[in-house]
Amino acid sequence: MLYDLVLAPFVEFDFMRRALVGTLALALGAGPVGVFLMLRRMSLTGDAMAHAVLPGAAVGYLLYGLWLPAMTLGGLIVGFAVALLSGLVARVTALREDASLAGFYLISLALGVTLVSLRGSNVDLLHVLFGSVLALDDAALILIAGITTVTLVALALIYRPLVLECVDPTFLASVSRAGGPSHLIFLALVVLNLVGGFQALGTLLAVGLMMLPATSARLWTSEITGLIVLATLIGMLSGLVGIIISYHTSLPTGPCIILVAGGVHIASLVFGRAGGLIWRLIPQRHLTA
Repeated sequence: MLYDLVLAPFVEFDFMRRALVGTLALALGAGPVGVFLMLRRMSLTGDAMAHAVLPGAAVGYLLYGLWLPAMTLGGLIVGFAVALLSGLVARVTALREDASLAGFYLISLALGVTLVSLRGSNVDLLHVLFGSVLALDDAALILIAGITTVTLVALALIYRPLVLECVDPTFLASVSRAGGPSHLIFLALVVLNLVGGFQALGTLLAVGLMMLPATSARLWTSEITGLIVLATLIGMLSGLVGIIISYHTSLPTGPCIILVAGGVHIASLVFGRAGGLIWRLIPQRHLTA
């Protein structure tokens, strides 16, 4: 029974193994990035950037069809451009960076959908918006693995300034100039992981595997290392369970993965030891003998 339910799909079908490997690799890179987005109070920035890559991917699609390198390069170029432009607008106008980014991402989303609709069918539009985990090929797996490797190495190099900026940005600014470069590198990692997630989950769901595990982990622990490990494990588990549910129910795989992560998030809201509803309702002893 357990074999038929869990192991058989991956033993019998190559596309299921590819989907699992790709999702696990995505979770390994997106988990730590999502944790730092949350700690830096930039959670909605990830959502905005996920939409911002759509026009670039759409241009790649218009020129070369559903060819991975063209769509990836287009998404990277537009994602970096939107990140830089939103920062520039915030510096030279009265708008704050979040408002500027919101404006750019809404324009990007509408433009991207329009561009895909010019040439493609509704099926192509759904593929771009929601991805196709079960259609991952060797090129997509290599891309995702490369992005995850770059992410982990870069985070290891800028880990200390990132943590300091989350805890005490004023102190970091007084003792080092690493805050600015580390912020730019971190934004680049966000874009990279969203482009990687776009291949499997589409522009509308890629941020889900980044933010839902991170916010769920925060309800169980407040220690940064624990957050990163737990968020990564939740992302991997959500990918595994979501793929299995999709296989047995014929539901779309990407949404199943995000719904499983959403279920973990809701359970964490209720039962989480570091801020869940139940633990907040239990009276705490303030004084002990």
